Amino acid sequence: MKAVGYTAAGPIDRACALIDFETDTPTVTGHDLLVRVLAVSVNPVDYKIRQNVAPAGQTPGILGWDAVAEVVATGTHASRFKTGDRVWYAGAIDRPGTNAEYHLVDDRIAGHAPASVSDAAAAALPLTTLTAHEMLFDRLRVTDPVPGAAPAVLIIGGAGGVGSIAIQLLRALTDLTVIATASRAETRDWVAGLGAHHVIDHSRPLPEQITALGIGAPGFVFSTNATGSYLSQAAELIAPQGRFGLIDDPETFDIAPFKRKSVSIHWEFMFTRALFGTADIARQGEILDQVAALVDSDRIRSTVTETLGRINAANLTKAHSLLESGKARGKIVLKGF
Repeated sequence: MKAVGYTAAGPIDRACALIDFETDTPTVTGHDLLVRVLAVSVNPVDYKIRQNVAPAGQTPGILGWDAVAEVVATGTHASRFKTGDRVWYAGAIDRPGTNAEYHLVDDRIAGHAPASVSDAAAAALPLTTLTAHEMLFDRLRVTDPVPGAAPAVLIIGGAGGVGSIAIQLLRALTDLTVIATASRAETRDWVAGLGAHHVIDHSRPLPEQITALGIGAPGFVFSTNATGSYLSQAAELIAPQGRFGLIDDPETFDIAPFKRKSVSIHWEFMFTRALFGTADIARQGEILDQVAALVDSDRIRSTVTETLGRINAANLTKAHSLLESGKARGKIVLKGF
């Protein structure tokens, strides 16, 4: 089968940072589905691993943790899907990725893909949807009010892939006020169009802008990127006993400013359930089925903003470069081999 991989960790601007190659089609067993990949999207985890983690073994490492695919075979314990079903998922970080013609995925972390949108539109959503949904509802528990706090969520980095779906999930599933940050005209328009009630500028001090809204201190803050730059501001603006969540990897994390307010800190790593085979691993399939229904009822829209063509090394190199620039809005997708 065709695949795209990398042979050594390093920057994207070197020769053969990503390569096209041929490899064996994997064999399905247990809970796995063997699927034919139809479309993929690119996420920060793709380039972070390519930059920093050497591939194991002799075969090039295959990146990619988002896919819409067609089931071609099922393992003996995989009972949720049948051959021909169209599925979507974000995979497992300790297994080969989705930048391949055929892929194995545990059926418990896959969902039925939304029927109303294209493969490319659907492929933009699984990883960011799971990340945002798990953070909002499993970690921050946004449906459990913080006493005395404004019923509001501040999303730092609202125009990125995770922020874009978090805004929509909050609007579709809660009555909370959504405050999103964006600094450029196009990103401000983007997050407002997704449903943010208020848009503030993360290039300016955040506490003063929150105060100016006149709604009180938010009970929840969700930082999707550059968290290290906003820790002291988040501690200042969040309500006492609030909940602060992050998904990135700041070089340092000074928790002391949050102590006085008894703020709880929550990290979300979307791959945890699959990586550790947790007792609730099937929760991810349930989330994806729920969100597929929201997409099909027009309550959630795809966050795809650019489709770069077929799944090959040249196009994935462009996608990695664009994502690493920090200027991407929404999601980048590739379709077919």
